[in-house]
Amino acid sequence: MDANAIKSLEPRLATFLEPFGDCFGRCESWASLRHYLRGQLSDLPRKSIEPIALASGVGPRSLQQFLADAKWDEDRLRDKIQQHVAGGHNSPQLVGQIDETTYAKKGTKTPGIKRQYCGSTGKKDNCVVSVHLSCSKPSGYRVLLDAELFMPEDWAADEDRRRESRIPVEMEYRPKWKIALELLDRSRSNGVRLDWLSFDEGYGMIPEYHVELDRRGQRYVGEVPKNFHGWCRPPAPLHKRHHSARARRLKSTAAPASRADKLAAYSPLFKNQPWATFYIKESEKGPVVWEAKAAAFHISHAGLPGRPLWLMVARNVLDREEIKYFVSNAAPDTPIEELLRVGFSRAAIERCFEDTKTELGMNHFEVRNYVSLKRHLIISSLTLLFLAEIQSQDVKKKSGVNRVPDATGCQRCDSGALHASPTSPGII
Repeated sequence: MDANAIKSLEPRLATFLEPFGDCFGRCESWASLRHYLRGQLSDLPRKSIEPIALASGVGPRSLQQFLADAKWDEDRLRDKIQQHVAGGHNSPQLVGQIDETTYAKKGTKTPGIKRQYCGSTGKKDNCVVSVHLSCSKPSGYRVLLDAELFMPEDWAADEDRRRESRIPVEMEYRPKWKIALELLDRSRSNGVRLDWLSFDEGYGMIPEYHVELDRRGQRYVGEVPKNFHGWCRPPAPLHKRHHSARARRLKSTAAPASRADKLAAYSPLFKNQPWATFYIKESEKGPVVWEAKAAAFHISHAGLPGRPLWLMVARNVLDREEIKYFVSNAAPDTPIEELLRVGFSRAAIERCFEDTKTELGMNHFEVRNYVSLKRHLIISSLTLLFLAEIQSQDVKKKSGVNRVPDATGCQRCDSGALHASPTSPGII
């Protein structure tokens, strides 16, 4: 946005920010927040601290101090962002997405920096990784709810680097899927109720992640790799008593767990049902159409079958070599188009990353301590929330209704629901 566009939004920005004022103890910090948001909303080619400060007519050191040392409560700001979303957008249509994003950086001082796979450059590179939780609605409303730095194991074990980067003592190494659960738990504690959760195979490949989501009562449709293991029909367990404990294991004659791609290809539960065809969305190259099947599935967790879930296989109608596999804990009567809609909803968080990086400069940070990085990510979420609220309000005014059709909504090209209940018999 240029200066005139930002000026025209000033009254709406002031109204939007008012509920967040108690997160800032001093008027200087409150003023710095407004400078920072205006800088992110502006058309500056680079939106790091120095150009934002110079464009705002303030000293760069004041904004540096605002991020690094000023006394204001970034955790409370993050909580109030989530409470704001919960207060106005909790609904049966609210879908959450878990994903990570990368920031290519030089040097060795940025917190968590390491040579690792970098999605921003498409190769192994020097970068920082953050894990995010977003949410979206069919109307197009999408926001980032939370973020956390992924700290590699070697960083967690290096006391000197931790001290220099001001990484809290209590912050330890956690794999990304555990960070994702922390983000989900935090949002739930702030009142956010996600009807569904979606994630890619980097998270779906972890059986314990599925177990933990199910234990929390969180409905999900998550992508899994083709070599994800389980059964369509669970083998009977063998029980033996060892002292006072009861050990559970499979009979020696039990069929081993099979890969998801093998089940989809050879299990009668899949072979004996036709493909159902669905329109996903419109793209620059034309309509995107996929076909899918779903059947009962039991995850192999610690070598044993879990409770009944769904395994869904989907393939691109125009390129049948492009195949995706999803696992869900949905109820038996859930329509397959609903599973597919949620499975493909992960595009919302990818769009959030694109918007915050290309429009708001979320990847332009140049900081050397964890506090500054954390605050930058939270403020970026706040700025995106402002834009989402403005867009939502404007759409309602133009349409005269509370909801508009979703251009990316999944629509079935034929009728029907899931073909087999999780208790249906199978062979594999």
